[in-house]
Amino acid sequence: MIRAMDQIQIAPFSDLLSHSRFFLTLRSQEGTYHSLILFRLTPTSSPISGEEDDEVATGTNPMYKQLYVMESSCPHLGADLSHSEIEECETSVIAVCPWHRYDFDLRTGKSETGLRACTYAVEIKTDSTDGIDKVWVETPTGGTNWRLVELRPVSEEFADPPPPSTASAAAHLPLPPISAPFVDEPVVPETNPPTTLIQWAVLILNTPNPTLKVQRTRHAIDLFRNAKLTSIGHKSPNAPCPPDVPPREESFSRNTVDPGKVRNRKNRAVMLHALANIEQWAIDLAWNIIARFGPKHPELPPAFFSDFTKMALDESKHFTLLTSRLAELSPSTPYGTMPVHASLWESASVTSDSLRARLAIIHLVHEARGLDVNPATIEKFRKAGDLDSVKVMEVIHADEVTHVTSGHRWFTWICEREGNVDPVGAFREEVRKGWRGDVKGPFNAEDREKAGLTREFYEDLKGEMGITKGPTLEPNTNGFDMKPLKDAIAAVPVEYEPTK
Repeated sequence: MIRAMDQIQIAPFSDLLSHSRFFLTLRSQEGTYHSLILFRLTPTSSPISGEEDDEVATGTNPMYKQLYVMESSCPHLGADLSHSEIEECETSVIAVCPWHRYDFDLRTGKSETGLRACTYAVEIKTDSTDGIDKVWVETPTGGTNWRLVELRPVSEEFADPPPPSTASAAAHLPLPPISAPFVDEPVVPETNPPTTLIQWAVLILNTPNPTLKVQRTRHAIDLFRNAKLTSIGHKSPNAPCPPDVPPREESFSRNTVDPGKVRNRKNRAVMLHALANIEQWAIDLAWNIIARFGPKHPELPPAFFSDFTKMALDESKHFTLLTSRLAELSPSTPYGTMPVHASLWESASVTSDSLRARLAIIHLVHEARGLDVNPATIEKFRKAGDLDSVKVMEVIHADEVTHVTSGHRWFTWICEREGNVDPVGAFREEVRKGWRGDVKGPFNAEDREKAGLTREFYEDLKGEMGITKGPTLEPNTNGFDMKPLKDAIAAVPVEYEPTK
């Protein structure tokens, strides 16, 4: 008996007109993840032979025949297919992997090399409730109750085009130019430039200037995605080591204070500055997990590095959006002029010896907590009439759902490799050892569940890491004294009380 094709609704077709490619992340009820790429060919693309007459006869919009969905990783060595070249033939449309030029038919997934990528049927249906044409995609086999975790446009040049005039405009917020601080160092070092992803990660971690850090992040990821690096570099015996603490410029070091001194400030400029500071550390965290744990786990697949380079790029985008908005709102207080804290890095230090612990504490506690507090922050900006900041925060929140998703995906991957360890039990044990005090609500249960964190992960959760037992972080060679963090509570202070 042939199984009827199960489908999942993706979006109104009109929402897909802003970009030519979209990331899709699906998660099943069983916790299985599938990452897909949706390709939308341009209206000038020629229809595949035999389809043109059908379109005329049925009155179908020709653009509806130009949607294709394929798995996001090349079945050869796991390269990201989002930046594939598209070649049109008389009878097919081909995606060419940027790493080794493997070709895959977007309809069948077949390759002349003998490999085959998974493809998924796409259908456009008119919704009877609102009359809007919506896109449905075939779901993967081997799972039930699939849900859409992420629908994200692929930006070819890191800066999205102007937003469409639809309700989803905030999801396509254009990225502003990178602004101050001034950079007097080239993006690519003139001597001994990095040739592997791990080398770029360590260079970026050792880059004090936040503007240059963002520029190097964009450049390194472009090289990685387009096969312009010699390798990932995590299997090399000579892989460089990341710094214990990423350096900061002198002005930032002078303004680093105890976390308690920057909590609960309600001024919008202060909030934007505090959030930008967190995003700068988040850029480093994304590169640190690559540089620190890649060489320790040579069995990690390319998809791991694709996920976390994507995360680094997201955090760079967030930092740029926040600092640009800060410059617009308060030109006299650019980024770096207000007090900042570094408590987020304490958790990085506590989890520096365990990838499982790092994923649990940083991505399934810290970032999940961001999902809880972001809506209140967004509402505060909204009540202040600051709709530009609202749009920025909506972009950040949508991205952070996918970051928690990636954390959950790789946490469960590790648990499976360790002998099908129960992920819930393993997570709660990691929090017990690596967190201080209660993991408090209220919780954004809907977005947490979307990312894979069901209630049994976090309800009644408490860490038992002793206040006096945390690591003492001595000053590093760049003069940035991290020692005060030894008594800092491991929590991200971004919870702002609503205005009364």
